[in-house]
Amino acid sequence: MTANPGATPAFQEAHRRLQDLRATLDGVIVGQDEIVTHLVTAVFAGGHVLLEGLPGLGKTHLAKALAAALGLHWSRVQCTPDLMPADVTGAEIYATAAGGESRFEFRPGPVFAQLVLVDEINRATPRTQAALLEAMQEMQVTHAGTSHRLPSPFCVLATQNPIELEGTYPLPEAQLDRFMLKLKVPYPDREALRTMLDVSLDDEPADSLRPIAGPDDVLRIAALCRTVLLAERCKEAAVSLVLATQPNAGGGNSAAREHLRYGASPRALQALIRAARVRAVMAGRAHVDIADLEAVALPVLRHRILLRLDSELEGLDADSVLRSVVDEWRRAF
Repeated sequence: MTANPGATPAFQEAHRRLQDLRATLDGVIVGQDEIVTHLVTAVFAGGHVLLEGLPGLGKTHLAKALAAALGLHWSRVQCTPDLMPADVTGAEIYATAAGGESRFEFRPGPVFAQLVLVDEINRATPRTQAALLEAMQEMQVTHAGTSHRLPSPFCVLATQNPIELEGTYPLPEAQLDRFMLKLKVPYPDREALRTMLDVSLDDEPADSLRPIAGPDDVLRIAALCRTVLLAERCKEAAVSLVLATQPNAGGGNSAAREHLRYGASPRALQALIRAARVRAVMAGRAHVDIADLEAVALPVLRHRILLRLDSELEGLDADSVLRSVVDEWRRAF
């Protein structure tokens, strides 16, 4: 009889570390439990996150708290229209060594950190936004024909304000697809606002947060998550969910055919599985369940579909259409 992989000490430790991390972040980020869970999922699944929300909802504080709790080196890039690609990736400077020899040296930019917060990414020009593409996808920066590897683990958290349009440059679909999850940061409820007065009125809890793990722990747990069992039924379910978003495919459902121009890419299928494996470990299971796929479906898919123009004019958004798609898909599994 095959031993239960979920009973191994390594799996139990990973499950405990993930639960401890969520509890730690919930203690300093008030009223954002779901956002915290999704963000932890993306970090250990090796993905990047796009956070969308109004100013003042704690997006920057969340990034600082995550980096502090995991002992990660982090950096922040504040995007403006005059931000240049070299301001993000780094540049060559002419330097003189101790022996008097002068030469060009590459000075790494803020992207050479384990967790990079790109604040208001839609305020950067397309040229600067494109500079992040290679870093996010290839884990490297190429300058003057030389490739420079980025540190590991590596995660980009980008934020954008959904209501400001003047002086912004919407991210193209190719770059949106590089983000594993798009998370919408909600406004906290009354109880959460009241709790904030006790937690973060005079200081930021993230500034005094002690690490409960380190970069090596992140890599080890991420590797363990990749060993989570994926049954054929769950593979078929994941494929069916992605196909259900295709308006012209046989697997597309009625909501997709009526409201969508384009569905999710094959990269969405990979993101679904990778995120679902981490959710399984969080739940203490060594196998992916349909519920894990359902839990990550909306943040994985919402930025990878395009609505028809008439559906947008009717007031529909990606989330409402996707909820119909997911509900119909769930009934089939």
